[in-house]
Amino acid sequence: MRLGGRTGARSYQRLLEAADAFSHDRERDAARLLKPLRDAMPGAASVRELYGLVLYRLGRYADAAKELEAFAGLTGEVTQHPVLMDAYRALGRPERVRELWNELGDASPSPELVTEGRIVLAGMLADRGDLDGALALLRRRRGDVRRPRDHHLRLWYALADLEERSGNLPEARQLFQRVARQEPAFADVAERLVSLR
Repeated sequence: MRLGGRTGARSYQRLLEAADAFSHDRERDAARLLKPLRDAMPGAASVRELYGLVLYRLGRYADAAKELEAFAGLTGEVTQHPVLMDAYRALGRPERVRELWNELGDASPSPELVTEGRIVLAGMLADRGDLDGALALLRRRRGDVRRPRDHHLRLWYALADLEERSGNLPEARQLFQRVARQEPAFADVAERLVSLR
């Protein structure tokens, strides 16, 4: 509201409308609301962050990276680094993916954020033909957890996918089963298990 000056209250309301559109999978509506806000207030970190996430969902990876880089620069935060990493992965920029992974590690944020970054890095390695490196990166963190949270399920699922790609079907099946026991409706885990019978 401070950055918006006289129109601060109206700008804030537009940001809330855009956030609501984003949360209801109406990315185009959110982008329409956010672009003028970004143009009028380029120093508004919350606008840059949400606009970057919207553009990422729309598959506009270069534009998303620009916005999320601006957000990180304005705030010094690494909270969107996994999404930024994935945007650069899609753009074929492995060196930037690694740089962001290192920044994430240096900041040592929450386990959830680090896990998301690890999954993206592993995906980038697999994309580039280093399936062994991708597997090693995720296998280190696959341990048993008494009370698995969503990021554990995501890691197990990603590792199962890589194990299947590598031809290690028994391990893939075991990991998919582990996910399904915790959350039967997780992604397409039920279909993946059927395909491995």
